[in-house]
Amino acid sequence: MFNLFKKKENNKVIGSPAKGRAVALSEVNDPTFAEEMLGKGAAVIPEEGKIYAPADGEVGMVFDTLHAVSMTTDFGAEILIHIGLDTVKMKGEGFTGHVKAGDHVKKGDLLLEVDLEKVKAAGYDTITPVIVCNTPDYSSVENVGKGAVNAGDDLIIVS
Repeated sequence: MFNLFKKKENNKVIGSPAKGRAVALSEVNDPTFAEEMLGKGAAVIPEEGKIYAPADGEVGMVFDTLHAVSMTTDFGAEILIHIGLDTVKMKGEGFTGHVKAGDHVKKGDLLLEVDLEKVKAAGYDTITPVIVCNTPDYSSVENVGKGAVNAGDDLIIVS
């Protein structure tokens, strides 16, 4: 009832999947992400087209269109990395996958590459939300990334 006998959870870190500028989910121009319908998290406006694993874990799904990848971290967080907004409509053009479902990755492993200029030329936003889809499993999911970040820098703390 009061969680008196529960072990204190250690804080776990989810890193930035890309070099760029970290922003709050509320800045994502899509209500599904901005209103945290899929879970809490953060977003990165990428400067480079390389998307890296934000933590150690197993790739759950790489979307056929390569615009998104899901993974479960070794500590149990279910993460969705969604590259750009409405980029599913690009049908994989400008995206290159480097992993497949079932692959175990280490933080910093290359997951996907995206041609950011191609995405922009097609009229899509490159902002990349990083969502903890099982947010209710944690007492806290906090965006700690602010401003300029490199791939791997602390972005989200879960406890």
